[in-house]
Parts: sequence; structure tokens; C-alpha cells
Amino acid sequence: MTSPPINWAGNVTFRARQVHSPSSVEELRQIVASSQSIRALGTGHSFNLVADTEGDLVRLDGLPPRIDIDRRASTVTVAGGLRYAQVARELHQEGFALANMASLPQISVAGAVATGTHGSGNGLRGLATAVAGLRLVGPGGRLTELRRENPQDQLAGAVIGLGALGIVTDLTLDIEPSYDVAQWVYDGLSLDRLSDGFDEISGAGYSVSVFTDWHADAAQIWLKTRTDRPGAGRPGDRWLGARPADGPRHPIPTMPGTWCTVQSGIPGPWHERLPHFRPDFTPSSGAELQSELLLPRAAAREAFVVLRDLGDRIRPCLQISEVRTVAADDLWLSPAYRQDSVALHFTWNEDTAAVLPVLAAIENRLVPLGGRPHWGKLTTLVPEDVIGRYERAGDFEKLMAQHDPAGVFRNGFVDDLFPRTS
Repeated sequence: MTSPPINWAGNVTFRARQVHSPSSVEELRQIVASSQSIRALGTGHSFNLVADTEGDLVRLDGLPPRIDIDRRASTVTVAGGLRYAQVARELHQEGFALANMASLPQISVAGAVATGTHGSGNGLRGLATAVAGLRLVGPGGRLTELRRENPQDQLAGAVIGLGALGIVTDLTLDIEPSYDVAQWVYDGLSLDRLSDGFDEISGAGYSVSVFTDWHADAAQIWLKTRTDRPGAGRPGDRWLGARPADGPRHPIPTMPGTWCTVQSGIPGPWHERLPHFRPDFTPSSGAELQSELLLPRAAAREAFVVLRDLGDRIRPCLQISEVRTVAADDLWLSPAYRQDSVALHFTWNEDTAAVLPVLAAIENRLVPLGGRPHWGKLTTLVPEDVIGRYERAGDFEKLMAQHDPAGVFRNGFVDDLFPRTS
């Protein structure tokens, strides 16, 4: 008997009665048409129940690996089950690039988009904002295509859709000419300098991340610059009191730096520098939990004070925390909806009982500053408090009723956010 599937971290065992792996869109349509309850499962890199179901699960990695470049429109249409690393390699070979990538290139395009995944950069919006169109299989196996140019504005509501509108088979993404990126790591940034100089730090490159444990008075800066843009060099050798790393670094100090993308300012293709981790290495064993809050960027300094105050509680449960920035967008369920954001990410030890009280303490103090949790990660907030932070939630609920009136693509996670009225 086949074991039930689990997520990447192993903290969720999916309860699906059956897992399907269709090899064509037509087969997928038939599976959906015959199911009363169905959800899609990507690479399983969510840490909560967003993909869970007691009905059917569908894996999309068996669909044809479509990567169709439209040079005139500067777009690429890709199969939703593909991983970003696969798409990026093909694009680069053809002279094109994506504007942004997440820290992990191993995640699926459809799954990352549906949960509002992002990279980092003051001028970079979340990955879902690159979506110019998508095709999904709806109730009864019906195919629906949504495009950005649709005057009804449905795409802005559907892109970060939590899997609640149908099974996404293809996405059309904006692309641009390929470019090179150089990456530097700086050690020994004090937390006072992080707070006082955050605007300078986050604005110093195309993509910037800061890693710390909020307990020791030290942080690490990962600075990524585009070589085709002015000011692509790195700051000086004693930038804000930090110093260039003397070798490859991993965000978690005890892990090998060789698992990460090339540093030391050596230029390389965009897809080999924007992610933190190399696609041919699993960045860790998966023995971890993750949470993340996105707050208005104006609240960054106050948030840093809170986290330092909680540092004694955070450190025993924590592997590492990452600070990133995300530019505002207009996607209805985006945690960065209409606010330039600072993203506070936590990679925790795999100890739910120890982590949740600490996470609750963090959220209790940061959520009032405007925090919204990442859709694919842990939170202690009750669902009504989560969805209450989205002014377009009511519009999304109407979109669900229009696309899936019978609730075929709902699950417990969605029902908790949007309770059924009958």
C-alpha cells in the first residue's frame, strides 16, 4: 500500500483518498469532472493545510513540460507543475529572464504563485505579479482562461487564488532580456546598524536579504546587484561596520556554503544568483517549520525593536530569520496588497509545541503593526483575523462563487477563511 503523501517539511500528512498524476490536460479534465472535491499539490513546500483535502489530490508534474516563448509579447507560457529552476534554465538559453525569483528555485510555478511567494528587493513585487494570464480546469472539467487585458479585472483576483478557483494548468509570465547578477555577503552587521540603516541596506542592490537570530548582536547581508545597471558594484570593505565574507556562506551558519549560489561578487546568470540556493542541492533536510509576516515597510524599525525584545524566546526555537522587502502590488489576496512591505521570515526547528507559543508572541505584537501572514506558512491567527486584513476579500468570495459555485475546489483551509453560507 502506498504511503499517504507528506509535505516537504514532513509536518503535514495529506488526507486525500486518492492522488492522481495525469499525463495530459485532457486526462486532468476527466479527473476533475468525476470528482466532488479536488485540490492540486505542487512541490509540497507549504507548511500548513492550504493544499490538504479529504477528497482527491492532483499532482501536475506529469503534464507535458510546456515552455512556449512569445518573443513579440515578451512572455512565456509554462506548465503550472514545472519548477522555477526548469523554466529559468530554458529561458536563459533563449536569452530571456524573469525579473524575480524566490530563494528556492525548486518550488513549482503554480504553487508559488497561488500562495503569494516572493523574492526580495525594494523595487521587486511578488512572483504572482509576473502572471499575464492563466488557464485553469474548473468544475466539470471546463477550461477557463483569464488574461491581464480582461476589463473585468478577474486576473488580479485569481492569481493568488489559494487553489480555490480550479486547477491551474498553464501560466503566462512576463519576461525580459537575460542579465547577469553579482552577489556579495557581508558578515558582522550590528542590529543597531540594521535598524538605523535599513533603508540604505535594502536599497543597496537589486535584491537584498538580511539574516539574523534576533538574539546575538549580529546580522548578515546578502547583496545582489544587476551588472547591467548603474551602481552595480558593492559598498566598501567596512560597510556600516560589516565586512565582506571570507568564503561562501549559508544562511544557517552550521550549513555548508557550497549549497548556495555563487557569492564573492562573481557575476553569473540571473537564475544562478537571485535564488539563495542552488537547484542541484536540497537546502536542508526539510526538518524545519516556517512562518512569515509582511508588514508595511514604514513599520520595519518598530518591528525590529519587538523582535530584539523577544530574542531570548526566539533563539532556542530558531534556525534563522530573514528580512526582505517586497514592493506593493494590486493583487487582491497579496500580503503586499497596496503596501510596500518588509517581510519577516522565520525558519524554525521542527518542534511545533515549542514554536507555536513563540510565534504567537511575535504575532501578538507585530500583527497590530499591519502584519499579514504568508499563505503557505504557519500562523497562530484565527482565520477571520487573517482574511479581515484584506479589503478585497469579499470580491474574492464572489469570484469563488462565480467559478466554483458547488465548492469542488474548496477545502478546510478555504472554508475557514470563507465560511459557506449554506
